[in-house]
This record gives sequence, structure tokens and C-alpha cells, in this order.
Amino acid sequence: MAGATSPEGLDLDRAGAWLAGALDVEHPDRLTAELLSGGKSNVTYVLRDGSGREWILRRPPLGDRLPTAHSMPREYKVLRALDGSDVPVPRAIALCEDEDVIGAPFYVMDRAPGRVIREVADVDLTPEQARACSLTLVQTLGRLHAAPYAKLGLEGFGRPDGYVERQVARWHDQLQRSRVRALPALDELGRRLSANVPASARASILHGDYRIDNVLLDPADPGRITAVLDWEMATLGDPLADLGMLLMYWGQPGETFASGVHAIMAEPGFLRRDEVIAAYREQTGWALDDLDFHIAFAHFKLAVIVEGIHARHLAGQTLGEGFDGIGEIAPVLATRGLEVAP
Repeated sequence: MAGATSPEGLDLDRAGAWLAGALDVEHPDRLTAELLSGGKSNVTYVLRDGSGREWILRRPPLGDRLPTAHSMPREYKVLRALDGSDVPVPRAIALCEDEDVIGAPFYVMDRAPGRVIREVADVDLTPEQARACSLTLVQTLGRLHAAPYAKLGLEGFGRPDGYVERQVARWHDQLQRSRVRALPALDELGRRLSANVPASARASILHGDYRIDNVLLDPADPGRITAVLDWEMATLGDPLADLGMLLMYWGQPGETFASGVHAIMAEPGFLRRDEVIAAYREQTGWALDDLDFHIAFAHFKLAVIVEGIHARHLAGQTLGEGFDGIGEIAPVLATRGLEVAP
């Protein structure tokens, strides 16, 4: 593959032989790679072999990475476990843990069909379609949380006991590692969460960052999800953590939006937050005690994540576009988190 054109972060000359074997490419010299836009954490590329076949390659971000974050083997394992379940995921093909190949672990999966709604400009849905999309988002999350993780081979995928307490401590630590400026509201939110950690009621597979732009929708039927994407934070833990994250992203008309994703959910036809809660309760049959804590913690967690991205951007370690306003997000999230924190 000498002379192959490679995007930053993926050297096809070095990875060509490995990729050709894993993907059963007949003409490895025709393999190309393109950086996909939209990723703010793990880096995603589309691979093509010139015959119409396409795959997705995922690798960690460039530069320094936070401990326990961006685990390619974890993403790969949960995709393999859920393949064939009633939670739609892309088919994972091969995992490479040898960092000598491209400089970091990575995995390859099929490119699943479907469209992504990333911003308000992408919302071309009727109110009826937006409502159907809302319901399938909630119902798919409920099916994930009800999945029998032990039967799927994920019994050791996480430590459900003490999950919430460890998460609060972990993201406090991540904030200190990512800190590049003073954020007093975020520090206050962290203190209030640490003082009110609830016990976990049950254990489920968690996606970790479940929201509308992390799923692919059937272009002909936005009420059907073709694949759930971006499993880098998946683990076992309290399902209310996922529901809290989804509700954190679920903006309402008249609110100040931390990001374009929040604004999507305030568009006409999408469920309101109380309807999301009711739909999830109907799907699972579970009590939703301590949900306010999990919504507030989701604000804290996302604020820490975007601060890490902000720090990498300031250090020149991000790829692609869309990072210029990333530093404005954490203060908005911290303020909103304090409004809902117990």
C-alpha cells in the first residue's frame, strides 16, 4: 500500500496489511480512508476498497488520554455481545490491540445504514415523525437496560455494586486532570453530588452517552433505529444513569441550550421530558427514585467530558471541525445541573 493517502491519525501504509487481512480486501492497494466529521472524542474514519464496500474504523483521540477512557476493547466487546439482540448495533469485525500498527488500539465494524440528526438544521421531520423518533429512542434504551447481560457474556463487563459512588469520584478526578481554567459552578455541582450519592436499585448494560445523535435512523422511517453508535463509555451500572443522560440532552422550548443536540429535542413534535420519563417507566415498569440526582450528575459528567475536549483543542490535539465553541459548553451545563441537583 505504498503511497496510500492517509488522514491524520491513521497511516494506511502501516495498517494496510492488517486491514487487508481483517476485511478480506481483494485489492488492498485500493483501500482508502476518510476522517468522518461529528466525533468529539474517539476518532472515526470510513474505509473504502473501491468496489462500493465500506467500513468504519474507530481509534482513541490523539494526544494525552484520560485513564480508563477511550477503550477500544470495551467498545468492541459490547458490540459483539449485542449483535443479534433486540438492540440494533453495527456488526463488529475485528479488533487490533497492537499499538504498533497505527499508534493506538482500534477496531473495525460494518458501516450501518441510516441517517444521523446532529443539529436543528437536520430536523426535517413532521411532528408525528418527531414523536415516533422520540418514542423509539426511549423504548430502545429500555430494551438495552432489560437485556440479560450475563447471558450475553457481559457479566464481568463492569462492577454494578457501588457504581454511582465510583462514577462521582471518577469524574471529580477527571475534572482535575482536564482542568485548564476556574469553573466555580461546576465545582459546586460536584460538591453537592458528592454529598447526596444514592444507592443503586438495579444493574443493567449502560451505553454511557445515549442521545439522538448517537443513533442511526431509518431514512424512510424515523421511528426506527437501525443502529446505536458510540459505545466507548459502556459498562454495567444503574440504568438511571443512562436515563439521566438522555434527559440532560433533552432540551425544552425556552431553555438556554448547552449544545445543538439539546436544541434538537425542543423542536415541534419531540416528547417533553415528563413524557420521556412516563414512556421509560411504561417500557420498563421500574420505579424512578433519585432520577433528579442522575440528571444533575449527567450535567456534571458531560461538562467534564467537554472540558477534556476543550483542553485537547487548546493543545492542538483534535481532528476535524466544530471545536471552536467547545469551551462555552461547560459553564452552561454546570448552571443547569445546579438547578436540578438534590
